[in-house]
Amino acid sequence: MLDVAEEVFGERGFRAASMDEIADRCGVSKPMLYEYFGSKDGLMQACMARSKAELYEVTQRAMADGTSAEDVLWRGMVAYFEFIDAHAPTFALLMQHPIDSDTPQAAAEAVEDTRRQQSALIAGGLRLFAPEAPESTVLAYTEIIIGGCERLALWRTRHPEVTAQDAARHMTDFCRQGLAPYMPN
Repeated sequence: MLDVAEEVFGERGFRAASMDEIADRCGVSKPMLYEYFGSKDGLMQACMARSKAELYEVTQRAMADGTSAEDVLWRGMVAYFEFIDAHAPTFALLMQHPIDSDTPQAAAEAVEDTRRQQSALIAGGLRLFAPEAPESTVLAYTEIIIGGCERLALWRTRHPEVTAQDAARHMTDFCRQGLAPYMPN
């Protein structure tokens, strides 16, 4: 049900997505959707909660396999962009149509909570990557990377020839250049 809902939300947007269409595509009754999720808002929240958990799992696992500070960062970036590729319609919807008054407050909070979750992973990786960087620099770069990754992922929707590995290389190169003064020689 969540896969189908994510698909419909990605295709139509939250407001235009209908519980009828989601139920039809799932092969269940509309009342069953309401039984499980309570409302369209609840269904959207369930989709976002699942995506948040999956994104954390894939990026954390990828980073844990790193053999050096740069490899940790690289693996985390590749995992992020591959995850975005696997969830492209929903991601594009969220990034191209900013959260507005028609979007449930809980969905807006879920997006921000996902950013905070990923920020913790990124900051940890940056501390390894540039151990001499002041904490304020690590936190600033973390925010730059979050925004940069989102914009780069959105740009890739118009440039499908740019692979997840290409995007990860761009972000890793950016970090290496920007944090060079704080990296061990």
